[in-house]
Amino acid sequence: MTLVDRRGRTRERALVITGLRGGPGRPVPGDRSLVRFTAPADIRGTGFLVWEHRDADDERFLYLPALGRVRRIAGSEAQESFVGSDFTYEDIGGRELDDYTYRLLDEDAVWEAPDGTRHPAWRLESTSRDANARFTRIVSLVRKDVPIAVHAAIFNRRGEQQKTFDARKIERIDGVWTVTEMTMTDALEGTRTDLRVDKAEYGVGLRPDDFSRVQLERGIR
Repeated sequence: MTLVDRRGRTRERALVITGLRGGPGRPVPGDRSLVRFTAPADIRGTGFLVWEHRDADDERFLYLPALGRVRRIAGSEAQESFVGSDFTYEDIGGRELDDYTYRLLDEDAVWEAPDGTRHPAWRLESTSRDANARFTRIVSLVRKDVPIAVHAAIFNRRGEQQKTFDARKIERIDGVWTVTEMTMTDALEGTRTDLRVDKAEYGVGLRPDDFSRVQLERGIR
């Protein structure tokens, strides 16, 4: 993860993201994910755990080594900055589908990839049901051939397009389409966060216990 401030200065961070797919017939009812920062020293050991629920609000927990405890992230904080980056807790941990209403704006849209290739896409508008949400509306492009959101214009409650998400590189890894390079920019703050996946693996035998609060507090070994 590379954070770029309004003066063009950069900070580098390294992290590991693990996930477990949930749902009917699976070991957990909803998806679970765990983010751990491994470098630099000032953020090493910081962890973020998400338990998604089908019929209830998702649960998010943040572990800060300096405090030595886990803090629950309230639903009202879901759109706040994720550890100082341009991504939010919601961007990293996932959204509750029922928290938004949806409208198909264009079923014949086109997304132009960074390499110049053009791909058919849907343009989808997602509007938050919470009028007090920090970001109330998102207009996304979703590729038709690959079920991935590749671009998103994110609007604040004043109706301004404040943030822009772009998928920079998509790869098929172990049969799974994966965004391996992505960028989130904040036009009002003049900042940018780049996220690059150096290695991805699927089907590695993770278990529900790997996504417990005890595991979150265990930190980096």
